[in-house]
Amino acid sequence: MEQIKNIVFDFGGVLIDWNPVYLYRKIFKDQAETEHFLNNVCTYQWNVLQDAGRPLAEATAEKQQEFPAYKDEIAMYYGRWAEMLGGEIIENSRLVKPLSEKYNTYGLTNWSAETIPVAIERYGFFNYLKGMVVSGEEKLVKPDPKLYYILLDRFNLNPDETLFIDDNAHNIDTAGLLGFQTIHFTPDMDLEEVLTEMGIL
Repeated sequence: MEQIKNIVFDFGGVLIDWNPVYLYRKIFKDQAETEHFLNNVCTYQWNVLQDAGRPLAEATAEKQQEFPAYKDEIAMYYGRWAEMLGGEIIENSRLVKPLSEKYNTYGLTNWSAETIPVAIERYGFFNYLKGMVVSGEEKLVKPDPKLYYILLDRFNLNPDETLFIDDNAHNIDTAGLLGFQTIHFTPDMDLEEVLTEMGIL
């Protein structure tokens, strides 16, 4: 195993707590209505299309035509998007600065190009990244290998020397096939402990 020189973070679910429920539980009267809306109207799969580069205004207008009864609620998805940010996952995000002093740190994220500036402005850990690849800017989403190759080429990284941390198993699988060292982060994991055991921290 090659010595680690680079660490690449996914953002949502690893460093940032993002969940549409944070917004819609303020809008709908009960949990069942919130779940219905997010499972059938503004779904996770629909949001991924915007992560892949589709303009937010276009996505919103199409969805409003499809579900006119929810026109106002659909407009809120990106109109009040910042309210979906639950904050930093602080036990992980506080590791970025010390890691950046020993390694080259980067981001590889599925995120809309139109909303990522909100997160960058809000969270200080972005200051410690040498660079990032944002799916919405590249019009590709993980786990498409092409997005990983953009990261490797742009920053001249060797995957054997690069540790990739993501909470999505499919994204981790692709990284592993491409030769990255990986950590599949789960909510019950102590990332600091894992990195310490690996001799990284």
